[in-house]
Amino acid sequence: MLDRLNQAVEHIEERLEQPLDARELARIAGTSEYHLRRMFSALAGMPLSEYVRRRRLTVAAAEVLAGRESLLDVAVRYGYGSGEGFARAFRAVHGVGPGEARRTGAALVSQPRLTFRLTVEGSGSMRYRVVERPEFTVVGLKARVPLVHLGPNQAIVDFVRGVDRQVLERLEKLSDQEPRGVVAVCDDLDPGRAEGTELDYYQGVITSSAAPAGTTALRVPAGTWAVFTTSGPAPNAIQELWRDVFTQWFPSNPYRSRPGPEILRVVPSPDGAEADAELWLPVES
Repeated sequence: MLDRLNQAVEHIEERLEQPLDARELARIAGTSEYHLRRMFSALAGMPLSEYVRRRRLTVAAAEVLAGRESLLDVAVRYGYGSGEGFARAFRAVHGVGPGEARRTGAALVSQPRLTFRLTVEGSGSMRYRVVERPEFTVVGLKARVPLVHLGPNQAIVDFVRGVDRQVLERLEKLSDQEPRGVVAVCDDLDPGRAEGTELDYYQGVITSSAAPAGTTALRVPAGTWAVFTTSGPAPNAIQELWRDVFTQWFPSNPYRSRPGPEILRVVPSPDGAEADAELWLPVES
């Protein structure tokens, strides 16, 4: 998988002056466009589109400083329809506009070309199972929240704190399918997983019962799920599990992610410092 990703990166390098065709990149990587975006974001720490933008503006910056062409010519060659649009994008990456950079020779930011490598540590194993599930329904309370990669997600913390305990207790009684108990469900995520992009967050249960008044139902089609378990400090162990699934498990297994909700069941320790967690991710082979 990583070899194919590196071939996709090479394809990007050869076509920095052309529009990005994510479907062609997915074909080169031998996977779906959805999984390519997920894998790239997890491995690179930034969305695919952001990497391409930064590489283009890195190469364009060298031409801006060289001074052989007009700024407009450089802008058009790298996909910007106007000098103003190019200047805004240039400033967002480099901290100065292209005109100022050319006049003053200012220090600019460089986005290195990525190369993906798999580091094998062998210090532990990942606990997982793959299951087939018929269609099921998530019933619970819903909020639209931003994505946070590290540390507590304050929007989710505030939302969960505001949920009436009695409502959760009534919902928990409706739980009649795995994963049992109250679960956190993330849906409608941006495939690139950019920090700050929004998602639908549910606090609810998996049930065959009808949604009570004041709650929301999310119907989930039948499909294959990879189920991962972990234990450790909260929330670090859970966030590290999410990272390790995409940086270690997917590159080493014949599965790829597919669109669908991501389900997390967490059982905290009495003092809340640690937790046992079970993560359900929709996959396909």
